[in-house]
Formats: sequence, C-alpha cells, structure tokens
Amino acid sequence: MNLRQTCISIVNKRVTFLWLVAVFLTASCSFEKKTGFNRTMQNLTAHYNILYNANELLRQKQETYADSYVDHYTNILSVYQDTIANNNSSDKDLDAVIQRANTIINEKDQSKYIGDAYLVLGKASFLAGKFFDAVEYCNYVIRSYPDNFYLGQQAAAWKVRALLYLNNQREAKLALDSAFIITNPKKQHITADVYSAALQYDIDTKNYVDAIEAAKKAIATTGNTKQKLRWTFILGQLQELNHQNTEALANYTRVVKSNASFEMAFNANLNRIRIEDTRNGVKLNRTDLLLYLLKDENNIDFNDQIYYQVAEIYAANKDITNALKYYKLSTSSSLKNQDQKGLSYLRIADIDFTIKADYINAKKYYDSTLTNLSPTYPGYQAIQKKSNNLQVLVDKLQIIAREDTLQSLAKMDEPTRLKAIDAMVTARTLQQQTVTNNANAIATANSPYNNNSNTLNNIKKTATGSTFYFYNTTAVSQGYTDFKRKWGDRKLEDNWRRQNNGIGVNTNDPLMAPALSNIDDPLALPANMRKDKNGSSAGGYRQSIIQDLPLTPALLAQSNTRKYNAYLEIANFYRDVLEDKKEAIANFELILSKYPNNPNKAQIYYSLYRLYSDLDVAKSTDYKNRLLKEYPETAFSKVIIDPGYSKKLDDNEARFNDAYNKVYALYSQRKYSQVISDVDSLVKQYPGNKLLIQLYYLRAISSGHLEKAAPFREELRQIAVSYPNDGLVTPLVKQHLTYIDDNMPTLAAQTYAIMGTDTTGNLFSPPIEYQKDAVFNRDRQFTAPVADKRVDVPVNKPVVANNPVVNNTPIVQPPAVPPAKIISTQFNERDSTHYYFVVNVSTGTTDLSSSRFGIGQYNRANFPNKGYRHILRFAGPDNQLIYIEKFVGLAAVKDYAKSIIPFMPQIMKVSADKYSFFIITQENLNKLANKKLLDDYIEYYQQTLLK
Repeated sequence: MNLRQTCISIVNKRVTFLWLVAVFLTASCSFEKKTGFNRTMQNLTAHYNILYNANELLRQKQETYADSYVDHYTNILSVYQDTIANNNSSDKDLDAVIQRANTIINEKDQSKYIGDAYLVLGKASFLAGKFFDAVEYCNYVIRSYPDNFYLGQQAAAWKVRALLYLNNQREAKLALDSAFIITNPKKQHITADVYSAALQYDIDTKNYVDAIEAAKKAIATTGNTKQKLRWTFILGQLQELNHQNTEALANYTRVVKSNASFEMAFNANLNRIRIEDTRNGVKLNRTDLLLYLLKDENNIDFNDQIYYQVAEIYAANKDITNALKYYKLSTSSSLKNQDQKGLSYLRIADIDFTIKADYINAKKYYDSTLTNLSPTYPGYQAIQKKSNNLQVLVDKLQIIAREDTLQSLAKMDEPTRLKAIDAMVTARTLQQQTVTNNANAIATANSPYNNNSNTLNNIKKTATGSTFYFYNTTAVSQGYTDFKRKWGDRKLEDNWRRQNNGIGVNTNDPLMAPALSNIDDPLALPANMRKDKNGSSAGGYRQSIIQDLPLTPALLAQSNTRKYNAYLEIANFYRDVLEDKKEAIANFELILSKYPNNPNKAQIYYSLYRLYSDLDVAKSTDYKNRLLKEYPETAFSKVIIDPGYSKKLDDNEARFNDAYNKVYALYSQRKYSQVISDVDSLVKQYPGNKLLIQLYYLRAISSGHLEKAAPFREELRQIAVSYPNDGLVTPLVKQHLTYIDDNMPTLAAQTYAIMGTDTTGNLFSPPIEYQKDAVFNRDRQFTAPVADKRVDVPVNKPVVANNPVVNNTPIVQPPAVPPAKIISTQFNERDSTHYYFVVNVSTGTTDLSSSRFGIGQYNRANFPNKGYRHILRFAGPDNQLIYIEKFVGLAAVKDYAKSIIPFMPQIMKVSADKYSFFIITQENLNKLANKKLLDDYIEYYQQTLLK
C-alpha cells in the first residue's frame, strides 16, 4: 500500500470513529425520550442487570442470616430464619441493594420494573430492621400496582412480617385478609409467601388450629425444598399440639427420612418417640428408646437433649431423684447448645423452688440458667425476675448469719474471741485457696493443650461426691504444678483467664458450689453490700471482723435492728412474693418469739390472722383477738371491726381486688369447683361488699359448667333479684335469662347448662382464648414497637426515614414539614374516622385479665350489637394499654367514654391511682412505642381533644 492509500485509510478510520461517537452521543441524549426503543432498553437493563443483581444480594443475605440462626426445638419453630440486624451500623450488601433499586427508580423510569424496585427497597428495609420503612414501601407497592398480582402478594407477605415484628398483629391480620380477598381463584393462585406469612401470624397469635391449615397450604405451594421440610416439621409440631398424633407422627417421619439437616432430623426423631409413647393406647418404654440413642456416636452433640427428655419423663412421673440425675447429666454433657444447658438448669431450679423449697440452691440454679440461656429466649425476663427476687431472700439470710456470728464473738472474752477469729481467718484463707485451685484446674481442663478431655467432668463429679478433689492434697499439688507449667505465675483474681482468651470459670455453676460458694461463710455480706468486690486479704478480713463487732449496747442494738429488719423482710417475702403461707407463718411467729416488743406487732398479728384463716381457724381467731385486745386503735383492728373504715383506707378494696383476681385466674383455668368453693369463702370474708355481685357472677357461670340448666337459671335469677340496680353485671344476667328462656328445651337436654365444647359462647359463656398452650408455646420475648418518627407527607409516595445516600445516588425522601406551633408533629388528627377509647395502666407486670373481663361484661351488657372488642398492648415495659375498638367519629367514642367511665372503679381490678383514660386515633395509637411517646401523646390529647 502506497503512502497516499495509507493516508486515505487513516482519514477514513478517523471519520468513522467520529461518526460513531456522534451517533452514540445523539442516541444517549435521546434515551430520555419516551419511545418504544428506550422503554425496551430500560426494561432490558433494569431486569437482567440491576434488578437481578439486587435480588441475588438479597438472597445471599437471607442465606447468611439463616446459617447463623439458632432454632429452639422446644418451641414451635419460626417460619422464617431471620436474624434481624437491628442496629445503627451500615450493611454494605444492603446498601448496594438500595443503590440498585434507586437506580431503577431514578434512571429507569420508563421501565416496567419500578414496582419491583420499591419491593426490593421494602425487603432491604426489613432485613436492616427498619420495619416502619418496610411497611411503607410495601404499602406503596400494593397501592400503586393493584394489577400486578404477583408483586402485590409478595408485598403483602413482607408487610405482614414487618408488622409482626412491630407487634401490630391487628394490622397484620388486615393485610392478610386483603391479600386473600383480592385474589381471583379462577385466574390466580395464592403464593407460598402469603400462606407462610399467615402461618407465622397464626403461630404468634396462638391460633394453632388455623395454623395447621396455613402450614399445609404453604407446603403445597412452595417450590423450595428446604422451606418445605422446615414447614413440615412445624406442621408436625402444630398437629402434636392439637392432639393429632397420627398426622404429626407422619410428618415427623417425613422429616427423618428426608435430607433435612441432622439437627432437625434428630429432633423430629425425638418427637416421634414422644408421640409413640401413648399412640394407639400402646405403652412403650420411652426411656429405653431415648437412652438407646446415646449409643449412636453421631448423636454425641445431642446427648444433652436426650438426657433432658429422659429427665422430663421422670419429672412427669414425680420421680424427682431420677429427674434431677438426668437434668444434671444434661448440663454436664452439653457441648454446644447453651440454651439446652440453660433449660436443664431451669428445671433443676424449679424443682428446688417449688418442690424442695430450697431457695438458696434455687437461686444458684436460676443464675446458671440466666448465664447459659440466650436473652432472646422466650421467658428469659420472667426467669430473671424470679432469680432477682430470690436474691432478696438469700441476702437477708446472709445478713442474719453475719449478725448472729458477730454477736456470738462479742459475747466471748477477748482471748477466746481472738482464737475464734484466727480460726475464721484461716478457714477463709483456705476457702479462697480452694477457689483459686479450682479455677486453675478448670482452666487447665479447658486448655487446648490439655489431652485429658475428662478432667473437668472428673472435677465436677468429685466436687459433688464423697471424695472431694480438693481434699486430696496430692491431686491439688499435681494440678497446681501442671497449671504453672502451662500458664506460668498468674495473679490471684476473678476471671483471670477470660481477659486474655475469652474463656473463664462459670462461678454460677451449682455443680461447683462446694468449692465456689461463700454462702457458708457466716460473715459473708450480700454482694451489693460488700466494700471490696474482689474479696479481701487475710489481714483485711480480720480487720473487718473486729471493726463490726457489737461490743457496746448501742452497737448491739444496731445489730439487732439489722437482724429484725431482715427477718421481717423474709416473712413479707414469703407472704407476698412466694405466696408460701406456711413459711410466712413460721417466720412471723419466729419474729414474735425473738422480738416480743417489736414495733410491728399489730401488723404481724393481722398478717397471722389472715394467713391462718384458710389453714387453722382457731389460730386465726386467736391472733384476731390478740390484735383487738392489745392494739384496738390501730388501722388493722378497725379493718376487722368496721368494714367501712377499710374503704376509707382502700385496704378492703385492694384486698378484694386481689382475691377476685385469684378467683378469676381459677375460672380462666376452668377449675370451676374451686371457683365455687373460693367464692363461698370470700362472700363470708367480705360481707356487704358492693362488688360481691361480680364474684356471684363467676360462681354462677362456673356452676353452669357443672349443673343442669334449671338450677343454673335459678342462680342467675337470684343475682338479678338481689342486685336490681347494678349497672354492670345485672343487665348481662338479664340477657342470659332471656336466652335461657328462649332456648330452654335445647339447654335442658344437655348434660350441663354450659358445655365445655361450646366455642360460640351462647351469650352467657364469657369470651375465652381457646388457643392451646403447651410445650411448643412460642411466646416471643416482648420487644417494644419501634417509634414511628414519620412526618406528614403526600400519600402518593412511600414514607421512608433515615435512609442513607449510597454512592451519590439520590434516595426517595419525604419532604420536610415544619413542626406544629403547639406540640410535636408526630401526632395529628389526620385520621378522623377510626377512634379508640384507651385505658392506660401504669404497670407492666400486673395481670389485667380480670379487668379486661369486666370491660367485656360492660360491652356485652350495654352494647350487645356493636361487637366492640378490647385489646391489650404495651407502651414500653411499664405501661399496658387496653384499647376498645373502634368508633367511627369523635362523637361516638366520647359518648362511649361518658358511659363507661362511671363503672371503671367496679371494672378495673387495680388501684385507682394506676390507671387513666384517653381517646386516640388509629394512626396515633400505632406510634405509642414507649413511655416517652405515651406522655407526649397525653400532653397532645389534653391540648387538643379535651378542649
């Protein structure tokens, strides 16, 4: 090729390049135009590039969560394996998902995948723990794309999941109902997503009958094998709970024979053994079947669960000795399942607490339970409360032991006292050395360099046996030498090894109690009273003894006061917290014998009079006479003499409410005979009380479950005759009588007036939760709803709070609205159609079942055709809200409030200073996540609705 041709070729190539650039720039400028070509290109890139990658990231994130999720097989499994990253830290994977979704929304606005992008934002928000945002995104998808059935189904399912995490079960039910209603069965099929969301809702609300049907449909519609096996296991649990043992056995067998994880298959096999124990009336030796599983080396990680199941069998058969044996074997063989270890400790603690009444030992085992059990485990807070209460008893016992020892030393002559103190110091030093050696030996056993894996178990066995390890000086010396060779010289301190390696001695392990407990030290103070938390030297210990000796009359009086107060608190603790009448009586009488002139003698007489009333009428009368004779002017005597005086002090009302609550608890447990007996006793105890009609009503309904219609009708008639002017119960009783008269032939043919199988109530059967509760009760630990910090925004866009900007990609944000001039903008009256009347009870621990029962009585008597429901929710841990729903318009709810408030003293079974009322809209009610927001709303309410 000559030079001229070469030059022409180069020029042509440059021209071609420039022409391509120009064409590209022209085309790119025109991509924003709404043309068919542009829509096709945007659909192509949005679907096969951006959306595909976003969904892949979401799938991988869910798989990661599932891999780290811990299942509790003693409860009904969660439908989903969600580990919600509910923290403020950013997740790069979810940020990438959000970025991609917003790219579609902002740059691919002509594509048909805008709805998919908003759904992706909803899923990412859910997985990030931003549940309010997730609900809003899903709402936007459902509202904006009503014709996209598949998209709407997914959005509804994820919305339900988010609402359940927000403890908003009512809205979750509405979302599920909407998802089912809008489906055309001839053209569309409900997806597994919706059925699985319904399944989780039914489990959370303990509606186990409906849950079975939801599980079956979810299994039938899913194409995911792993999900199908998980839901099959859940179906077996639900069927077992509902006594469908044949069906449950079949589903457990399917799991065992499948390729399910070893842990799930193992637990399915355990459940099979439990069912086969009594199936078809054939009694099998379930203990032998379980122990046979120990021979399989593949089950070594599950030996703790096997021992636990064996222990449960013995416990059910009241064989406490063997039950304790296998519970302890369960704890000692636990290798990786800390929750199982905690449950075994819990069972031991409960036996010590309820059967053996060994509260000191129970306290140790409760502490061990809390150490091993996950804080998220259902019921953890209740265990913690019991443990904390028991600490009160242990602390007071320690105070008494300490003061007794100091007083004994003070009575000695000085030479004898010094010798006794020397002996105590020596014993204390040996005890500390024992703890140190024990810690060293355990650390050696835990060491990765230790070849003897049974060392720790051997230590524990000898610690509880007759040949205590630390009594063997040769063994202790050898252990100390081995420890020093591996670890060198170590400072004597608590948790010496944990600081470096994260491995420490569990000082709460009751199996190590002989070596680690200092309860045997008569001078041990409760932990919260010790000046030196880490212990003291021998010299310091000696000095503390000498300084605290009550050697003068004034110091002796102070010591006696400390003992007396401890005894009194122990007696009150047995009476009020543990409700152990016999122990309370023993401690009150001990106080009278030790302190005959104590300042609380009248109160103690009154307590003994009440405590003996059900146990020994003669002694109850004796203490009542002593009280009236020795202390006639005290309030306690006037309570006995003049019932009107008790009303002034609110004592009678408070005690009556407590008695009523106990009777109602018996009624809710269907212990009808005991209800009748207790009501008869209380009627004698509270003659003339204006609230007795409520006890008579409980008695009548209980009798209806045990007698024919005619006597049941007569008992109701007597209530109406005796209390013609009552506005709470009598109107309801009259409705019952009318119903009985209209249906007497049918009712007379029944065995009892109210049949136990009647689930309709037939007017006179009060509403009761019919869902069953058993070993698989999956009570989620209460988590306060997340505060809704949204502001007012246009309704045609999703409301999203605090979403980050990722890689300079703008994210859909709501426009800011300036705050209101008077109060916070988080509350408003935008929703003027749905109102609620709310009772705010300022305690998070009181059982409000009886009060809710009273509200139900009032509603049924005064608004029989309205169908008003009352629902309980929390506003933080210390406030319970009973809200009555729902009223159309402000005038309707105000009329209801005016009618019910006069009856609230009769309805509420808590003291009047513990509850108040207000009116609220549905939107504002959903925002009451804690005490601060509740107080803010009450201020808003007083400045708006009350004006």
